[in-house]
Amino acid sequence: MFNISEAAAKKIKSIIDEEDPSLKLRVFVQGGGCTGFQYGFSLEELPPADDDFTFEKDGVEVVVDSMSMQYMNDAEIDYKKDLMGDSFTIKNPNVTATCGCGSSFRSEEH
Repeated sequence: MFNISEAAAKKIKSIIDEEDPSLKLRVFVQGGGCTGFQYGFSLEELPPADDDFTFEKDGVEVVVDSMSMQYMNDAEIDYKKDLMGDSFTIKNPNVTATCGCGSSFRSEEH
């Protein structure tokens, strides 16, 4: 399961409505950063692949590929505004360590 906060769904919908209502947000894990993995985000219009997971909230679809899902099970995408700016964040209970700047992580899985 992958969760989408109300704030994230609202912001994703706003971005997609400006770009193209047929787009979906893809969230993925890729190698990199000083701790091993980092999150990536992209907008795409391609239909999800057969092994993708699709999650929906308030009319917004978020797609996660099967490889990334093993690192993000029970995670939540959120959107926050603070003094440092606006950003999407992933709250992930599977993370065992993060780097000093918070942009990469290590997971219980690997």
